[in-house]
Amino acid sequence: MAMTAARELDMRDAMVAAFGRAVDEGINLVVVVSDSTSTSRIGPFREKHADRVIDVGIAEQNLVGVAVGLSLGGYVAVTANAAPFLVGRANEQVKNDVCYSETNVKLVGLNAGVAYGALASTHHSIDDLSIMRGFGAILILAPCDAVEADRVFRFALGHKGPVYIRMDSVPLPLLHEESYQFTPGGIDVLGEGGDVTIAAIGTVVHEAAAAARDLEAEGISVDLLNVPCLRPLDPARLVASVRRTGRVLTVEEHSVHGGLGSLVAETIAEAGIAAAVRRLGIPEGQFSKAGPRGEIRAWCGIDRAGVAKAARELLARDSGLARPAAR
Repeated sequence: MAMTAARELDMRDAMVAAFGRAVDEGINLVVVVSDSTSTSRIGPFREKHADRVIDVGIAEQNLVGVAVGLSLGGYVAVTANAAPFLVGRANEQVKNDVCYSETNVKLVGLNAGVAYGALASTHHSIDDLSIMRGFGAILILAPCDAVEADRVFRFALGHKGPVYIRMDSVPLPLLHEESYQFTPGGIDVLGEGGDVTIAAIGTVVHEAAAAARDLEAEGISVDLLNVPCLRPLDPARLVASVRRTGRVLTVEEHSVHGGLGSLVAETIAEAGIAAAVRRLGIPEGQFSKAGPRGEIRAWCGIDRAGVAKAARELLARDSGLARPAAR
């Protein structure tokens, strides 16, 4: 389970660097923010390209409308603001003006999941993936570290058409080497094993990777899959993994309804695979609790300990043989 040097990098810095590189390469890029210059960390880009940043204030519907207008005028338009307000307040504009109209707009949902912690459900974004999956014609991407974020933005800024990129807001260790290549629709294999498949998306991939290391130390072999794309998704590697292990655990900082867990369950069912499935995330039909993010992750079992515990339980349920945790 490889992890690069211990340095931690913020995915937003990779995003902003990608904006600057795109302009240098001749992409006619404009970034639209909604009083979210600090949230997006757009400062270094704005200092160099002041004419390519538009702040519409706290007006998310206008944010999307302005981006759509710019795209129709020949620009590659990017919105960069908090995911709960982008997806919630501007839902109709995203649906009709971006997705249905297939405009060349890249929607960046910052501080996704429960990143806002104690600000509670008004600020938590635990339904964005399910909402975006309900819309047609938009790609749905979620990088797990700064290297992957860089590759995702390289792809998205060159892709013609709508893209939603789910982003986090904390420095994180790198799970990828600089040689990493992002493949749209591809599943990123972080570890290979035969006892249980663990598929994760976004920054909880780090929790899943840590849990996998703990399980490996106990003799449990994990096939660890990072799923940076919900749309498109080439299911071949996932299907092959679940056929081999017969057990799959999904991990996401999102409701278990409509996100990665739902997609994996649908994929397995349509492939006709008989497998034990466990979905970890915010429980069905519930809002997340308020509090420090680490405590929220522990509450819904998507932290390191919770993922490892769920994997042991899945093995025990499926085989009848409980494997005790390492002491």
